[in-house]
Amino acid sequence: MAMVFFITGATAGFGAALARRYVREGHAVVATGRRVERLHALRAELGERLLPVALDVADRAAVERAVAGLPPAFAAVDVLVNNAGGALGLEPAQTASLDDWVQMIDTNVKGLATCTRLLLPGMVARNRGHIVNIGSVAAEFPYPGGNVYGACKAFVYQFSLNLRADLLGTAVRVTDIEPGLCSGTEFSSVRFHGDDARAAAVYADTTPLSPDDVVDTIDWVLTRPPHVNINVVSLMPICQGFSPLAIKRSPGQGGGLG
Repeated sequence: MAMVFFITGATAGFGAALARRYVREGHAVVATGRRVERLHALRAELGERLLPVALDVADRAAVERAVAGLPPAFAAVDVLVNNAGGALGLEPAQTASLDDWVQMIDTNVKGLATCTRLLLPGMVARNRGHIVNIGSVAAEFPYPGGNVYGACKAFVYQFSLNLRADLLGTAVRVTDIEPGLCSGTEFSSVRFHGDDARAAAVYADTTPLSPDDVVDTIDWVLTRPPHVNINVVSLMPICQGFSPLAIKRSPGQGGGLG
């Protein structure tokens, strides 16, 4: 059965890959993002089953207008993919940019919550639908410089679980997807404010996840039997692992293991 997808951040990375996959499978896709030229290029590539909508999810009024203005063929959204977001900076908290922090909160937290709140009532009324939130392993495993980004993704994790609690008794499903190291997106380039050399160094001598790996995971989640809800999926490449707890050593100070 053909479905309607509403995908945020569809101009690159996971969002663009999802839009391509599901339009080619015969579904209707509302592709949203801030870069209008990329949205129109997707429409030219994929045809009339893709509806391009210029949208900054951090702008609540714009999201409200976009959802209220969906044409009938795209209005009954079956799958919301909250993909828009990202990290900015890798500095320690005491020197990090407050502007970067606010922008991450506005997009990763407020934008995700706004899109969910505006599209969820229709899903509940139709008693069908699936919300897929793109989280991160950073939600569970802190690292130096992760500060607000990790906290935002921890919100995504907990919000997803709490949505499940509220939706008990309905057929609406919710899943948090938590990728680890993944290339083929603009994640690191954005994090380092366009420093592509620094971004490329993140993936040097590794075989990271690809957008297709994440899209395949999302597709598996969406195609489980209707009575099955996948709460959280955490995935990492085998070249990535969990660091030991950091220890600051000062000469002359003793102590045992703990």
